[in-house]
Amino acid sequence: MATVARGRNEPPPAPIIVVKKIVEAPHEAHHGGAWKIAYADFVTAMMAFFLLMWLVGATDENKKRGLADYFSPTLIEYKAGSAGSDGILNGDSIIAAENYPHKAAQTGRATLVLPRDASGGIREGAGTGQWQEIQRFARLKQELERRIQQNPETRALAQQISFTQTEHGLRIDLVDRADFSMFEVGTDRLRPEALQLIREVAAAIRGVPNQIIVRGHTDSRPYGRGQVMNNWLLSTARAETTRTSLERSGVLIGRFSRIEGVADREPFVPQDRMDPRNRRISITLVGSGPARAEQVASAAPQPPATSGPAPSSPGAH
Repeated sequence: MATVARGRNEPPPAPIIVVKKIVEAPHEAHHGGAWKIAYADFVTAMMAFFLLMWLVGATDENKKRGLADYFSPTLIEYKAGSAGSDGILNGDSIIAAENYPHKAAQTGRATLVLPRDASGGIREGAGTGQWQEIQRFARLKQELERRIQQNPETRALAQQISFTQTEHGLRIDLVDRADFSMFEVGTDRLRPEALQLIREVAAAIRGVPNQIIVRGHTDSRPYGRGQVMNNWLLSTARAETTRTSLERSGVLIGRFSRIEGVADREPFVPQDRMDPRNRRISITLVGSGPARAEQVASAAPQPPATSGPAPSSPGAH
């Protein structure tokens, strides 16, 4: 290529600039240390989980129940909005289903209010007759405890008497213990100390008008001579012996509405059916509500039919 001569007055030629562009092949983006953050979160979560498991294992039932109630705010709202609460239509709508927390015969509000006994005030949660009966049972319990403590022959047996207020009335349980039995072993013969205790019970209950149910109980230990005696016969015989002792101590025979033996079917200590406390006599003062005695009778388990008197023979009870 020939070079053209440049004149004296002509400017120098412009330089030629060559730009090279290098295009790299596409590839995946570099993540750097993101995986470390995810792994740290995973380890933290696992540590928290195992810590929670350890705390649950080291917490008793009462604390667990308290924690569960703390995280159940709807429980209070449910009770506050149950049937009988304040507000328009008494807290319910005309098309809503019943929101009773208890049985249909009860109301949500009445079961949450304790009876009040202020002079001239109202009594909620119990009718007038029922409230008077509760007070009468409370006075009877105090009177019986006082009589037992004042009598030197029965003071040592104070721990063997138990009072339970049930839906049917006041139940007085005379229970055995490991080192003392109310009856001679395997028989329906009362020990002298137990007989004195029953006399004190009779002195306390003969002044109240309630009907009486006497129920005999045994533990689950099989009887030594099952051919002539069993737990059903033994519990029934002991209940009849108790009834006879109460009658001789001044309780009118017309007040006894039911005498029965239930063997080991209603244990006092269900988790240990061999516990000596399961051997007991229950004396129930039936409440004065409508058909209360019939309710107790229908709820009681029925022993098998037997014939002939229950003999008193030695056994393992």
